[in-house]
Amino acid sequence: MAEHSFQVTISTPDGVVYDQPATMVVVTTAGGQMGVMANHVPVVAALGIDLVTVKHSDTDAADDVIAVNGGFMEFHNNVATIAADSAELAQNIDINRAESAKERAEKMLNQANASHNKSELDRAEVHLKRAINRLKATNRPI
Repeated sequence: MAEHSFQVTISTPDGVVYDQPATMVVVTTAGGQMGVMANHVPVVAALGIDLVTVKHSDTDAADDVIAVNGGFMEFHNNVATIAADSAELAQNIDINRAESAKERAEKMLNQANASHNKSELDRAEVHLKRAINRLKATNRPI
């Protein structure tokens, strides 16, 4: 590994989704976006439903984009370990399935609003955020 790179590993309950060297990783935490580069101080952060961007050089062309649905990241000794509830590389996302999931979530949201069902509303909002996140990863209009 080059002097200014480090390892990024993303795991879910189903196994390792991503394991590559990087020059920078950008995640969204409860406190906002955070970028980590080689030799960063150790950190643990809770992740939201958003994209993780893994940079391999100073250009955007080489970036990997992963849709992550919550979890946490630990950075220590030049290793970024992300334990995610679920994660999908942009190139592996089925766009039609993601669009269908978004439509279903919007219907669930409307039904929950109409029935004033708070727990169903919360679930529908999470489903919608996840579907939108997957579509964002593919650069599709939302």
